[in-house]
Amino acid sequence: MVRKVKKESLEIFIFVTFLLIAVITASVYKFIITPENQHIFKIEPDSTVSISPDKLNSPNVILIRLKDHAILMQKNSEEKIYPASLTKIMTAIVAIENLPNLKEEIRLTNSTFQRLYEADASMTGFQPGEKVSAIDLLYGALLPSGAESCIGLANQIAGSEQGFVKMMNQKAADLGMDNTHFENVTGIHNENHYTTVENLAVLLSYALQNDTFRDIFTSSRHSTQPTNKHPDGITFYSTMFEELDNQNIIDGEILGGKTGYTDEVGLCLASLAKVGRQEYILISAGAKGDHHSEQYNITDALAVYNSMGK
Repeated sequence: MVRKVKKESLEIFIFVTFLLIAVITASVYKFIITPENQHIFKIEPDSTVSISPDKLNSPNVILIRLKDHAILMQKNSEEKIYPASLTKIMTAIVAIENLPNLKEEIRLTNSTFQRLYEADASMTGFQPGEKVSAIDLLYGALLPSGAESCIGLANQIAGSEQGFVKMMNQKAADLGMDNTHFENVTGIHNENHYTTVENLAVLLSYALQNDTFRDIFTSSRHSTQPTNKHPDGITFYSTMFEELDNQNIIDGEILGGKTGYTDEVGLCLASLAKVGRQEYILISAGAKGDHHSEQYNITDALAVYNSMGK
């Protein structure tokens, strides 16, 4: 009888031990190995950035080394902001991941445009009734920040903008962007459409793992295929590279970026740069100014990247 009790106790111990190992292994896989859990940032104790974040124009800033997600600089990085057109980073990556064929033609409906004109949204240059390839709409969304490109993608993939917004919010949840909520695909201001620069760094570090997204994000210009409305196609340019105006950094290069602006949030920028042998992400938001003033979001990016390693 004693032997039987001991045997049962041993079996229970082995079972509990095995179960514990399985739980720990699953947790490690979920929170460390899974690519979507890119929000495990760490603060770098010996930062190589010589400029103080208090010297920047942007009140919300975060600088991440892409290789290991080390935080090299931050200021109010977990404070709620309105993302403006930086929203289109999420729009683009969700669209890319849900488009079976990037060459498929998408028709832009008449109803799309009137609402965007009324909101004074930035546009790509397409026309109502135009049939545009999905890849050209993706370039249109990220380079000239075209709102009609975003709506066209959303309608094609989810049947409506709000259906696509649900997909965006699910992706945000999957990535651990726990201080983010989207209400639209364009970044038109809405009190319930918010995020943080830290959450945007999570998003961009994830999106850059996708080759199609990276190719678009790092392009300075793009020429579309001929369409039924533009037989010669359209050529459009990255708003960031236009504002950069051939300026660059001393020991590297700004590889790509997405600008944003609304009256409520000011000037924003999500950028990717290579300094020395490393790649970095800088997200900034809230700089004073507008499309007609000095572009303080660009000024901040140049200042940060140029201060590294000094």
